[in-house]
Amino acid sequence: MAHVITPISRLLVANRGEIARRINRTAQAMGISTVAIYADGDVNAPFVLEADTAIALNGKSTGETYLDVTKVLHAAKRSGADAIHPGYGFLSENQAFAQAVIDAGVKWLGPSPEVIGLMGDKLSAKRLMDEAGVPTLPGIEITADTDIVAAAAQIGYPVLVKASAGGGGRGMRVVASEAELMAAVEGAKREAGSSFGDDTVFLEKWLATSRHIEIQILGDSHGNLVHCYERECSIQRRHQKIIEEAPSPAVDDALRSRMGDAAIAAARKLGYASAGTVEFLLGDNDDFYFLEVNARLQVEHPVTEEIIGKDLVREQIRVAEGETLSFTQDEISINGHAIEARLYAENPAKGFLPSPGPVLVWKPATAGGARFDSGVEAGSEISTQFDPMIAKVIVHAPTRREAAGRLARVLETTAIAGLNTNRDFLVTTLRTPQYLAGDTTTDFIERVKPPLQREVSELEHLQAAIAVAMESQAQRRLAAKVLTTLPSGWRNSTMPLQSTTYTVADTELTVAYQSLRDGTFKVICNDETHSVAMHQAGEGRIDLALDGQRLQFDIQRNGMQWLLHGDNGDLVLIELPRYPDPRGVDASGGLTAPMPGAVLTTEVAAGDTVAKGDLLVILEAMKMEHRIVAPRDGTVEQVHVGVGDQVDNAQLLVTLAEEE
Repeated sequence: MAHVITPISRLLVANRGEIARRINRTAQAMGISTVAIYADGDVNAPFVLEADTAIALNGKSTGETYLDVTKVLHAAKRSGADAIHPGYGFLSENQAFAQAVIDAGVKWLGPSPEVIGLMGDKLSAKRLMDEAGVPTLPGIEITADTDIVAAAAQIGYPVLVKASAGGGGRGMRVVASEAELMAAVEGAKREAGSSFGDDTVFLEKWLATSRHIEIQILGDSHGNLVHCYERECSIQRRHQKIIEEAPSPAVDDALRSRMGDAAIAAARKLGYASAGTVEFLLGDNDDFYFLEVNARLQVEHPVTEEIIGKDLVREQIRVAEGETLSFTQDEISINGHAIEARLYAENPAKGFLPSPGPVLVWKPATAGGARFDSGVEAGSEISTQFDPMIAKVIVHAPTRREAAGRLARVLETTAIAGLNTNRDFLVTTLRTPQYLAGDTTTDFIERVKPPLQREVSELEHLQAAIAVAMESQAQRRLAAKVLTTLPSGWRNSTMPLQSTTYTVADTELTVAYQSLRDGTFKVICNDETHSVAMHQAGEGRIDLALDGQRLQFDIQRNGMQWLLHGDNGDLVLIELPRYPDPRGVDASGGLTAPMPGAVLTTEVAAGDTVAKGDLLVILEAMKMEHRIVAPRDGTVEQVHVGVGDQVDNAQLLVTLAEEE
């Protein structure tokens, strides 16, 4: 019997950022027009500008925009969209939304609402997998009647408190002892309610050492199912993946076959159609346990696309149109190795705290053949309202070691400035002997402790300061309105050298320079004299020979900051004013907000005595909770904020009285 094919003509992407751009790219390549929807802060975002048309959702927060089912459906109707792709996160695993889309006569690019309901509830998913014969970890749902302490004792510590809805590490806490249990449950419930609109949580046995292995599945509405092999996603911080790869270095052909069969059994039990992922924990002796099914496209889907040479979004669109899958299990094989790194706006040195702000510089590396799935361009803003991901950087190579080396170098040679990122941490992780050896368990970061930041040598600081001083004088020379024919720094008498002082990291460097008759510069820094010849300067790109060594840097000014990108990565230099700023602020004894956010709770009042480590305030930012604790013993002098207050970065929260 011939299949009924109903082509999609206009696709609304119910998402934002890099995944919206990525879906848009495939849809447009297939001849489908695209519709973007956007929150107020995303009005000029690349995903909005690249869509064929875009509709404002008239709101700022996720709840007012991308999570508002009524607004999204209204946008689809208004735009004439005949299909909706939800991407990942937001409404992608919301059963009621999927059903509402179908009821509105619009194609849903995902599995059926029934499957989403079964898999979106991780507890029902576990029960179903037990029936399918797929091994699962012990778990107990927490209800109003649950004796939580007894339940945790029954499972055995350590236990994981886990949100039944959603994912992305939100609503998850690892608990080592009974003393931490109740606070972890309450925090997980709050976070799950805020992120997913469902505060149901459960306890699950926590395997301290395991690997996170997931199998990509694809199904169509004609009963065809394939798995696209495995991805390993064990490198995680805060239960969120940051480096993923395919295939896994720990999976051989026999285990790959067993895990693939288990994933297909799970998909067949569900009657699965569209793209999805069956996630497992791989323990010792090749024992594996079902974790969950993600009934949607995954963040890390590009590594699978790279090793099998197929476009998973294209398959989703074809399936929704009524087509069969474009390939069978026998027609795909693993080609080489692919690794993806997630570039986040966060500060590894401060516990990977999200670090929102402007992307002042964004120049993806051109060498290395990397794929950049990004949501930003230079001038974009990473907002406190949304996930702090900047981009996914993917490299495909013949071997794993080559892929890791190339990805590290691509990250290193990508220029990004204006905000803190985890880029250097990703580079150091990819270069650890343990990563290169494939020793990648879920406790990797805690166990291996890769350097959180790259080591910057004194020589690199010196080269950076001299490069900035030379670029600065060249820019001034180009901007000069008078005496433009005279060489830079020319004087008709003997004058002292011109000098500027910079700080970089904790180092202060004074660069003094003087132009010479042959066009070169005499430069003194750290009491040493250097010779500089300039090949290009003054327009944000400097090419100079420093003591005979040719160096190139991209340099951009931002107020008193100089943002520099060189061979080893990025540096920020602060130009010190020639005269000190008389305005000084003494905030001794004050605790400030580490980032913009909203005050969830205040745990102390003026006059309270606190001990080092006591909880003072809980902030919510980027859908994660951040606990502000006392840095020392003391007495609370004043609480400057209340529940519900919006606070800025570095805003004073609590003042502790100075110790006598």
